[in-house]
Amino acid sequence: MASTASLRDHLLHGLRDIPGTREFHIHVLVSSPRKFQGLYPFAQPRPRSYLQDILILLSEQSTPDSPRIFTTAIEACVHNVPTTSCAIFYVSKVDTTGQSTSPSPAAALVRSLLIYYSDPVTRPVSADHLWIHLFARAQSQYLFPNSADFSGKRPLSDVKLCAWWKRVLTEVADAVSARAHAKSIIKLYYVLPGYSQLEAEHSLRRAAASATSSDATGPSWTYGHPYSQTEIPLPCPVPTPHPQQNLGHFIPSFDDDPKSRFMDEIACTPDAEGIRSPPRKRMRTVLHSNDADVPKEAAAEKERHGGKEERILGELGKVSPDEFWERMSFRQECVAGAVTGFFVAGISCPSPPSVPGASPLAPLPGQVSCQLNKRVLSSLMTGLEFSTVERSIKATETLESAIKGLCEGIAAVPTSRTTHTRDAADRRTPEPEPSRALLAPPSTPPRRGTAYVADVSPNPFPEPVTSLETYHSHIYGSVCVSNVARPSKHGEDAGPSSELAPQVTVLAVRKKKKRVD
Repeated sequence: MASTASLRDHLLHGLRDIPGTREFHIHVLVSSPRKFQGLYPFAQPRPRSYLQDILILLSEQSTPDSPRIFTTAIEACVHNVPTTSCAIFYVSKVDTTGQSTSPSPAAALVRSLLIYYSDPVTRPVSADHLWIHLFARAQSQYLFPNSADFSGKRPLSDVKLCAWWKRVLTEVADAVSARAHAKSIIKLYYVLPGYSQLEAEHSLRRAAASATSSDATGPSWTYGHPYSQTEIPLPCPVPTPHPQQNLGHFIPSFDDDPKSRFMDEIACTPDAEGIRSPPRKRMRTVLHSNDADVPKEAAAEKERHGGKEERILGELGKVSPDEFWERMSFRQECVAGAVTGFFVAGISCPSPPSVPGASPLAPLPGQVSCQLNKRVLSSLMTGLEFSTVERSIKATETLESAIKGLCEGIAAVPTSRTTHTRDAADRRTPEPEPSRALLAPPSTPPRRGTAYVADVSPNPFPEPVTSLETYHSHIYGSVCVSNVARPSKHGEDAGPSSELAPQVTVLAVRKKKKRVD
C-alpha cells in the first residue's frame, strides 16, 4: 500500500533537530515508475522491475535577509521487483558545497531519506523486503561542479567516508528496529576491497565503537556479501532448475558502479578454449511417433525460449559470489591508492496490505516525469558552478527558479556557458542544434555484448503533468530551525564532503637570553 506521508515533509521533519538557527529550503523530485530490465541484465530470465529516480536539493539561509545557497544534494533510485516482493534502494551520489553553517545537514538528510524507505509504514513502494546498496568512494566533488575549488570545502578522506556511511546506516538500522520491534529482520554487510576483516575493523574502529555504544543490542555488521544468507529473500528470483543460476542472479547492476563494469567484463570473457564451434547435432534415433519419449522438462525449457537454449555468457556460470568479491580487490577502482567500501543493508518488515489490483506503474501524487528529473540534473551538472559564494548564490537562484518554471510549464532551464559562433564562410562542419545547448552529464559507457535489451512495451499510464499545486504540495518546502548551537564532534554530523578543519597550535619560540660577561 502506498504511503500517504510525503517524502518532502518527512525530510523537513528530520531537519528540525539540527543545532543552530537557520532556514532550510528543499526541492524533492521523484519520478513516476517506469519499466526497467537493466537491474539484472545477465539473469535468465530477467526479472521485471520498475525504476524511479530521486533527486534532492537542499539550500539554506543563515538569516531571513541572506540569500539562499545550495548545501547538499542527493541522487538515488529505487527499483521495485514485485516477483519477490523486494525493493532495491541505491544511493548514487551525495555531495555538499562546503558552504553550510556547521554542523552540516547532510547526515540528517541522508538518514531521513533512508528511514523513509526502510520503514514499512512510510515506504512508498509495495515491498516486504528492502535492500540498500551504496559504493563509498572519496572524491572532491560529485554533483556540484567546481565546488572543489571552494576553500571552505574539505572532503572527508577515504577511510573517514567509509566510517561516515557505516555510522549512518547503523543509525538507520537502529531506528527501523526500534519502530518495528521484533517483526523486522535487519542484516548489515560491508566490504573494503583489499582489506581483511581485522584490517577493515581496525580502520573503521570509530564507526564500530559508535555503533556498539549507541545500542549494544542493535543489528551487528557482517564483513562480506549478503548472497549466502537465506533469511531475507534476494531481489532476483531463483530460476528452475537451479543449474541455470549464475552470477547474474546475485549482483545487481547500477549506473557508474564498479560492480557493473566488472560484471560486463566477466560476461564478455571467452572460454579457455577460445571461440568454439557450435556443438554437433546428434542424429535422431527415435521415430516421430515416439516424440513423447523426449523429456518434458527439456522440451518445455526449449519452448519457453522460442526454440533456442539460452547460453550463460562468458564466465558468469563459473564465478561464484565469493570469488567475485575476492577478484574485486584487484580492480582499478579499488587499488588506486584510496580505500573504497561497498555497503549493503537488508531490511525485512511486513508491509501493510496493498490495494487489490493496484499497478506498480501507477504514479503517485507529487511525482514528476523522468525527463523533468533528468533535465534538472543535467542543468545542475553542466550549466552551473559552485567555486565561490557569489557563484553558488547565483546558481542556487537560477536552478530553483528553473524547477518552479518547469512545474509551471515554462522552459526556464539555465543554458550552458557561452557558445562560440563563427562566420558562415568559415563553417566547415554543421553547427549543433539549439536543443543540444546543454552538455550531457557524465554517464557510464554503454554495455558491451547483447545481454541488455531495453523494454519497449508501452506504459499504460501517461506521464504525470506537474503544476504549481504539485510544486507547493510535494516538491518545494521549507523549515525554520532555532535550536541551541553546539560544537559538532569530528565527523559526527559533518557531511561526506565537509571534513572539519584540523586545529593548528602555533608554538611561540622562546628567545635565548644573551649572556653578559
